[in-house]
Amino acid sequence: MASIARRTTLSLLAGTALVIAAPVAAFEPERTECIAPANPGGGWDFTCRQVGKTLQDLDLIPGTMQVTNLSGGGGGVAFAQVVNKRNDDDNLVVAASTATATRLAQGAYPGNSMDQVRWLGTIGADYGVIAVAADSEYDDLPSLLDAMQEDPTSISVGGGSAVGGWDHLKVLIAAQESGIEDVRSVKYIAFPGGGEAVTQLLAGSLQAFSGDLSEAKGFVDSGDIKVLAVLSPERLEGEFSEFPTATEQGIEAIGANWRGFYAPGEMSDDAYNWWVDQLDTMYDTEEWKAVMETNGLAPLDLHGEEFEAFVNDSISQIETLSKEIGLIN
Repeated sequence: MASIARRTTLSLLAGTALVIAAPVAAFEPERTECIAPANPGGGWDFTCRQVGKTLQDLDLIPGTMQVTNLSGGGGGVAFAQVVNKRNDDDNLVVAASTATATRLAQGAYPGNSMDQVRWLGTIGADYGVIAVAADSEYDDLPSLLDAMQEDPTSISVGGGSAVGGWDHLKVLIAAQESGIEDVRSVKYIAFPGGGEAVTQLLAGSLQAFSGDLSEAKGFVDSGDIKVLAVLSPERLEGEFSEFPTATEQGIEAIGANWRGFYAPGEMSDDAYNWWVDQLDTMYDTEEWKAVMETNGLAPLDLHGEEFEAFVNDSISQIETLSKEIGLIN
């Protein structure tokens, strides 16, 4: 739980007088806020709202967490806002994911780097999916990729990350594994969030959607889309076991999107430790395990310094991959 309050005792002996300073209270926020760096309906929005609700239900935060949607630049607008205007806000957290690490790895947040913020922890991993509209002519991943190889301009794939972002990279990895040599010919259209991308898929403006399982689940449940492949090493369990993996269809594409939070770079140590503890406590509850199971999140439990090291490694790996595919020099 919250870090033990620092207690300073000041003793002054003046005759028989003994003065003891009052203890310094541990950090306790009066309010909490989560920035989702995209419009409602996407993965970052899901992260803020589901975590905020669970923290509230478990009495781990005071009252209701305010969710602020701040889209733009694949998360860059939110990152710049935090660094430049709210860098010492102890009450603020920001939803992050592999998409955040991807943009940082590619230098897509101009003038910004991972060490300008503090990395709090993960709340699970969200496997990528490639999906189409329910009435699409494509029933499996190879048939979609074959059409893409025959005429790359005939297949528009949309996702909630910017061009070169994680949703884009997942498609390129699958395309590369299927034998498409010039993956830069693959037509990808970026949207502010996964929700907008699925809306355009259903409107017929796109032929496929690249996103994460948590983004797609509601549309699968409503019968609007069908998942061609989950980018996991093997089939997921429970209600997600019906979805085939790319691997079992002969496409060795795996894409796990971690989900978590960063905080302002000048957040106090007391506040940082408090947020890390609250997220760590929430992750271990049955309530959060139920949320993970319902939304297809895989286990990933990293907090504090361990998470920071993980993000650093992720950025290095994605930078290497981006160079191999030709997205950056």
